[in-house]
Amino acid sequence: MFKLIVGVGNPGPQYSNTRHNVAWMILDTFPIFKNSSWKSKFKGLYAEASLKGDKVYALKPQTFMNLSGESVQPFAAFFKLNPSEILVIHDELDIPFGQVHFKMGGGLAGHNGLKSIAQHLGTDQFARMRVGIGRPPHGNVSSWVLSPFSSEESSDLPLLVEKLHDPLRVAMVDGLAKVGIYNKKNLLMS
Repeated sequence: MFKLIVGVGNPGPQYSNTRHNVAWMILDTFPIFKNSSWKSKFKGLYAEASLKGDKVYALKPQTFMNLSGESVQPFAAFFKLNPSEILVIHDELDIPFGQVHFKMGGGLAGHNGLKSIAQHLGTDQFARMRVGIGRPPHGNVSSWVLSPFSSEESSDLPLLVEKLHDPLRVAMVDGLAKVGIYNKKNLLMS
């Protein structure tokens, strides 16, 4: 069971509806954390809840994406959590919008938030919930991830975020073994 769910993103209203902040959109609407009171500590905002009788935490680092590890590492150290008990939700360029993929450890795909977390934890062996945002048709990646979703994506986004709750809950309760059925499946078509 994952005890800490980290949603990486950027603080501030100018980033709230950007592709880079999709993880925060999921955490803010996830039923067990939705009505939690968020506390400010560890350079982040965190909430705690109970899931099947176990205490679980959600963390939204407030350090900006590229420094996420500065929040995750002290949080994990304080609550004595191993990297294998951490699931990081993040945007993923290499997966189309509407899809999700879970994995444990491995490459960081140039994602600076993941690089920071791996550097501060001293390992890349934490789980990831990779939420597809697709690649830009042209232009630079930095502008793409920091831009709002397209109007078509924005109209599908509330449904997608809701549909991402189920695989997140399954991952939290049963680990990654049971979430393979969601990998790279278009959640908007199911």
